[in-house]
Amino acid sequence: MTEESPQFNSWFEGQNDTDALLKDASAHQDEQSSELSLRPKKLSEYIGQTALKEELSVYLQAAKMREEALDHVLLFGPPGLGKTTLAMIIASELGVNLKTASGPAIEKGGDLVALLNGLEPGDVLFIDEIHRLPMNIEEMLYSAMEDYYIDIMVGQGPTARAVHFPLPPFTLVGATTRPGMLSKPLRDRFGIINSLAYYEPEDLAEIVTRTASIFEAPITKEGALAVALRSRGTPRIANRLLKRVRDFAQVSGKDRIEPDLVTMALDKLRVDSKGLDDTDHKLLNFMIDYYKGGPVGLGTIAANIGEEQDTIESMVEPYLLQLGFLKRTPRGRVVTEAAYNHLGVPYDRED
Repeated sequence: MTEESPQFNSWFEGQNDTDALLKDASAHQDEQSSELSLRPKKLSEYIGQTALKEELSVYLQAAKMREEALDHVLLFGPPGLGKTTLAMIIASELGVNLKTASGPAIEKGGDLVALLNGLEPGDVLFIDEIHRLPMNIEEMLYSAMEDYYIDIMVGQGPTARAVHFPLPPFTLVGATTRPGMLSKPLRDRFGIINSLAYYEPEDLAEIVTRTASIFEAPITKEGALAVALRSRGTPRIANRLLKRVRDFAQVSGKDRIEPDLVTMALDKLRVDSKGLDDTDHKLLNFMIDYYKGGPVGLGTIAANIGEEQDTIESMVEPYLLQLGFLKRTPRGRVVTEAAYNHLGVPYDRED
């Protein structure tokens, strides 16, 4: 970025809470530090999402050949599918720095400037939960993304004036679990838009095998697949379940992880054969027991199972919808016959 002007320094120093963003970004990184060793560093090491990888490989190569910043990237999909990992890989493949933040933490213009101020040409800025950016910050991003500048208002009242600050070309990687909440102007400024799908069991089994190798926890091919089948199509969950199965293996004195150990361990953790946990069972059973399978409104479900509506909509429902255990109707959520069969409950209702 160009050398800061006195007006910039004066304005920037006036933002009392700017350090909060930097602390949040640091905490965001610290929170994931235990997972860093599990994350692939190159696109070729990234397992699954084949179509997305092929597209992204072309865009990365083209950007490097032109010696330009990669176009802005929007990644969306359920939590735990690898959006953060892909942002790290993009920066690594381009050989540039990565800055990270989350949408709710960027509350004021000074917070955004704190992030943009340290960017070098071509760097990657990753904003998780980008759909939760305040509108005033989103509007500042428009010019930053499109024309690489921001205008800052200095002073107040009649003496207030806009100060123009140029920015180096950079790549914004935005991640969201709620793409429908993004405004059209912001979405339109992303040149590369990709969704991440739930993983196939075979891909998850490969991820589990790789993670087990890093953990030095021998696992059979069948054992890896057994973990994968209960992982909700999600690498983050697969790695978490593997850690717990490894604990059971160690305490039980097993020298390798096999399907019977996986079944025993995950049954004790109340994760069933389809990956449904206590929350899933509570939701489905509540709808069946009290509303004959629905339709039931989201607010009613949330109040009765003790979860926030946003948590249900973004973290619980997507997988149940993917399995075909739940469907959304204009009147509310409805439990399907497939879910009844999985739960071993007689299906005696009429749609």
